[in-house]
Amino acid sequence: MPGSTPPAPLDARGPSAGGARAGLPAPRPDLAGMEPYGAPQIHVPHLLNVNENPFGPSEALAQAMGEAVRTAALDLHRYPDREFEALRADLGDYLAEESGIPAPRPESVWAANGSNEVMHQLMLAFGGPGRTALGFTPHYSMYPEYARDTFTSWVTAERGPAPDFALTAAQVSDAIARHDPHIVVLASPNNPTGTALDLEVVRAAAAALAPCAGLLVVDEAYAEFRRAGVPSPLELLPEFPNLVVTRTMSKAFALAGGRIGYMVADPGIVDLVRIVRLPYHLSAVTQAVARTALAHRAELLAQVELLRTERDALAAHLRAEGYTVAPSDANFLFFLPRGDRRAVWQGLLDRGVLIREVGPAPWLRVSIGAPEDNTAFRTALTEVDPA
Repeated sequence: MPGSTPPAPLDARGPSAGGARAGLPAPRPDLAGMEPYGAPQIHVPHLLNVNENPFGPSEALAQAMGEAVRTAALDLHRYPDREFEALRADLGDYLAEESGIPAPRPESVWAANGSNEVMHQLMLAFGGPGRTALGFTPHYSMYPEYARDTFTSWVTAERGPAPDFALTAAQVSDAIARHDPHIVVLASPNNPTGTALDLEVVRAAAAALAPCAGLLVVDEAYAEFRRAGVPSPLELLPEFPNLVVTRTMSKAFALAGGRIGYMVADPGIVDLVRIVRLPYHLSAVTQAVARTALAHRAELLAQVELLRTERDALAAHLRAEGYTVAPSDANFLFFLPRGDRRAVWQGLLDRGVLIREVGPAPWLRVSIGAPEDNTAFRTALTEVDPA
């Protein structure tokens, strides 16, 4: 308007992200200029970049889920069951069957909007200003973001050398002694490398944290894909009250769109997480879908063995072609391309195959898809990354 005073320019407190509109409130200094997490979502024939299960539910199971949602919808004018004990009991029964452990009691199980929210809640409950969390690189890129969001300091130590990226009990114990963390995050299998942990590593970490009342979180998002004979840290829960094991239904259960993650821990840890959770954080629809999936787990998990077989066959093929491939107990492979990482990634994308640039350069990660996806990847890789 004529005679009006123009808005004052942003000062050092204002947003630093490109294109931010003048006059916006100043963000937290540590968030200014940051980008949100997210892998590329590009519609191509062969999606092999975010470790999804390529096999969705059958039409019959989709109908069963729909009926469960229809029933839940009749009460959507009411808040959902905020303790969801029936779902927690179902999850405990599943873990007893899958890992051969005594069924965890419902009060030892907790679920949330994906294992991401479970991890976030753990950081809220046990991290915070003046507290430190320790991880081992290369690791899942969200771990430091959980720490950032909760004002927890994030520090790292290196995993073992490529291509195994292994961790030993001595490495973990030494890193804990050096950094004196309040929280340690391990993953088995690890993303992006696919490396599984020996139980002695988990046992050493939990024991090293016990004198200072530290928390050990083992992320088992890909546990169902581990090779025969690889144990689960769930076995150690009775031995270590400071141990938490997290899992997800996004991968083996093919429920990435359902957003169901969960953890098993001492009931005292679960109770602390219940304090920091948002009210009614798990919708009635989510609970209905999750319980239906667990009731039909034989169908949903039927393709896991095929994906393991496809993984091992693809790893053998890549090694036969001269590629370095990290040993994997997950539904993905971490490998070294011959050419430039970005050029190989783009060349595959141009041929309808989307994989992931993640972890230290020049490594690439490819998810295991259906047989036709894996064939398309092999063909395209031969074209864009010749010997």
